[in-house]
Amino acid sequence: MALPAQQAGQTVLSISFNQDQGCFACGLDSGFRIYNCEPFKETFRRTDFKGGIGIIEMLFRCNLLALVGGGRNPKFPPNIVKIWDDHQNRAIGELMFRSEVKAVKLRRDRVVVALLHKIYVYRFSDLKLLDQISTFKNSRGLVALCPDSASVVLACPGVAKGSVRVELYDLRKSHLIPAHESELAAIALNQSGTRLATASDKGTLIRVFDTHTGELLKELRRGMERALIGCICFNKSSELLACSSDKGTVHIFSLKDKSKLRGEAPQPGGVARETGRETTGPPAKNATSNLALLRRLLPGVPKYVESEWSFAQVHGLVPSSICAFGQEPGSIVIVGADGSYLLSSFAEGGECERMSYSRFVRPDEPDEQKGEGSPADPRPRVEDPIAPPVPSAPPPVDEVFHSVADLKAPPTKEERPVE
Repeated sequence: MALPAQQAGQTVLSISFNQDQGCFACGLDSGFRIYNCEPFKETFRRTDFKGGIGIIEMLFRCNLLALVGGGRNPKFPPNIVKIWDDHQNRAIGELMFRSEVKAVKLRRDRVVVALLHKIYVYRFSDLKLLDQISTFKNSRGLVALCPDSASVVLACPGVAKGSVRVELYDLRKSHLIPAHESELAAIALNQSGTRLATASDKGTLIRVFDTHTGELLKELRRGMERALIGCICFNKSSELLACSSDKGTVHIFSLKDKSKLRGEAPQPGGVARETGRETTGPPAKNATSNLALLRRLLPGVPKYVESEWSFAQVHGLVPSSICAFGQEPGSIVIVGADGSYLLSSFAEGGECERMSYSRFVRPDEPDEQKGEGSPADPRPRVEDPIAPPVPSAPPPVDEVFHSVADLKAPPTKEERPVE
């Protein structure tokens, strides 16, 4: 999540979770930092850039990152995506465009770049262009890419206001979902790419769709007043969904439904089954209005009385925050643009219990100017460093000036290229 322009004077320019939501990256005026979510700790920092990072995207926990410059003194131009190998401390790939980059998404075999009116899809191993998609005006850089290597699913704004285009590359199929009447504010895919969640700029409703059929599975109500939803996320089992908004709140919903959620057996005894263990207590259930029955009996009763409301909430947050479900069932991690980290428990429903709080960046905190990563260099890595292959340069198209690469993506169990 790149922070809005009015916050560009802050130290934190962007924050984003990695694909398994176990880490998050923080783009700063002078570089970037990587943090582990549970237990919370800084695992790496590079603050010798002498320039700002406006967009940072991790690739799980390996040494490859996607970087775009930002802030008052950008490290790189805002129209260039750098594929950064921190093991070599250099860029090993580059994509240049004629307009500003709004967002970047990574998976082991794909690089996806969002511009104002276009989405570009590249193969990671050689940055070969595989697809380009025209979109409605996309100033928020909305694009979602499922990280599961078993399928390649992408969601982005369609060409019509409020519509979402879903690309099922493995099935060579795409379709448009008329999700909202007003402009989109947020979209998200679950880990396997089978479900899509959307919110409009009204921010009152979140809708969940089946990506294969376009069927509406759930309609969830965040509130009655307008709000800007900045983040939507699923838990690993896709039984829960959370969203954050500029109201300074996070809402948590249950997605359990006996009849409509495809391929998911209900999990007894807990709010979710994320790590092989169950939570204690009754299953999570969304709140509903006692007036819902009246709508069936009396004409003219507003539709919202039948809405499903969140069963758990966190209040008192900064307006720009992102959220992700924690490693322990019944927990949620919230990272704020003010440099705050919060771990809360929603096992009991209602107002979440705050379990841990930290400030990882302060506005007056000086960044150490070090040529090597800190605290430990190299940083702890789950995956081995990547050896670069022979350089390759695909031909330019449309808004792309050029792309060069000497990188190799991490190996996958099953590579499914889209040609």
